[in-house]
Amino acid sequence: MEIERLNIWKLGVELAKDVYILTEKFPKKEVYSLTDQIRRAVVSVPSNIAEGKGRSSAKDFINFLSVARGSLYELATQLYIATEIGHLSEQDFSSLSNRIEDLSHKIIAMTKYLRSKK
Repeated sequence: MEIERLNIWKLGVELAKDVYILTEKFPKKEVYSLTDQIRRAVVSVPSNIAEGKGRSSAKDFINFLSVARGSLYELATQLYIATEIGHLSEQDFSSLSNRIEDLSHKIIAMTKYLRSKK
């Protein structure tokens, strides 16, 4: 599959996998609230990258990269809340935050690259 060669997509999938594993430890009462929101946000990242890559124009891809980046910010906020209420350790939050920031920078770089090709 062509999308598998795209590093930002791979990083998004890895982040989603790791977040799913971490949220398994959340209290069961959170399954339909914070856990669900976190999982939706993290899955949205590689999904939007893939959808954008599958579009016919760089402009469309850029738009979907923007949505993916927005999902990263949403995810960061939800993980912050999970940490504040004691569902996520400071260490896990810090590690995920660093990965989110790194992926966000890579998405920005891809966006700049696509804009330069216009």
